[in-house]
Amino acid sequence: MATFFHAYLAKEKMVSTMMKKRGIAGVGIGFLNEKNRKQGACLIVYTHGNLPSIMRLVPHAVGLQIAGSSISVPVRAIHSGGFRSFASIQTNRYKEKIRPVKAGYSVGRPDASGTAGLIVTNFPERNQLYVLSNNHVLNSDNSPSFTETLQPGGADGGRSRIDTIGRLDRFVALRKTGANFVDGATSIPLRNSLLTPRYATVGELPGHVSSYRIGDRMKKVGRTTGLVKGVVESIHTDIMVDYGDYGNLGTIRFRNQTVIKGTNRVSLPGDSGSVWLRERGNFAAAVNFAGTVDGRRSIAYPVEWFMQVFQTRVATAKGVGSVLRASNRNHYQVRPLTPAELRTIQVRQVKKQTKKRPTK
Repeated sequence: MATFFHAYLAKEKMVSTMMKKRGIAGVGIGFLNEKNRKQGACLIVYTHGNLPSIMRLVPHAVGLQIAGSSISVPVRAIHSGGFRSFASIQTNRYKEKIRPVKAGYSVGRPDASGTAGLIVTNFPERNQLYVLSNNHVLNSDNSPSFTETLQPGGADGGRSRIDTIGRLDRFVALRKTGANFVDGATSIPLRNSLLTPRYATVGELPGHVSSYRIGDRMKKVGRTTGLVKGVVESIHTDIMVDYGDYGNLGTIRFRNQTVIKGTNRVSLPGDSGSVWLRERGNFAAAVNFAGTVDGRRSIAYPVEWFMQVFQTRVATAKGVGSVLRASNRNHYQVRPLTPAELRTIQVRQVKKQTKKRPTK
């Protein structure tokens, strides 16, 4: 029986080769049989396109040599379809205007809507609130150009000035080549009183978790799908995500992502930026930014990564939420970003729009 350590080694061995093959959408690790976890771990390969021809590209197992012993890691193929980033389109849930703004509701730029994932605060200073969401939700073109933040977002009738609550403040630029880790950005409000540190249907959150495991049960509120539930299907998943013509990115690669599977649709256009909570305790866990076309799988990254990159914490009425620390030595748990990984991630600051002086 393969362990998650074996599965992780198999993933690292195969991922570069597999991701170059047409029809392979992602490679991660998970349970071989979700209904009988005693069967151990496996390599999970997500596919799209013509199934018979793709399946010929997927091995039944990956062999490893560890300390003189031969280990066979089984491969589980899931025909998920491709993965896409989701902002925009018009629907009817959580799209109304709300003041003060809380997590779970529509937010965005003048031409698109996503979801306000969390209300966070700077740390350790704790004197400025922000909206946590995705770069492609709050940023008009993946550049440091001024972008106002509307609530509701533009796809839900939000209008410039009338519904403006703030502006894009910081973001991580998405890379067309090389590995991406986070699709994240913050919006700074015109004033803190426009935001409230609450999460739709839940209220105030206690904080966030530094790690979670394969099989953990999650829930979230998104602008389109509303309150939904899911289970962590795979982690350490390298995945290709289609951004279409946004920022002229096309399809780009992300490293070590999380796939969360729902029994119903959990990630649809407009849900980008929404944050998964661990069902037990309501701690923030993962940031949704993409999903399968059928909406039944969410692509997310650990919210701990966002907190590391932007130096923020979950905001509370009294200041800042707690961080629920967990051991991340096991390969069935997600891990914080390493110092080396953090050095590859550049946070860009957006300058406040200045009024033009009249020419003489």
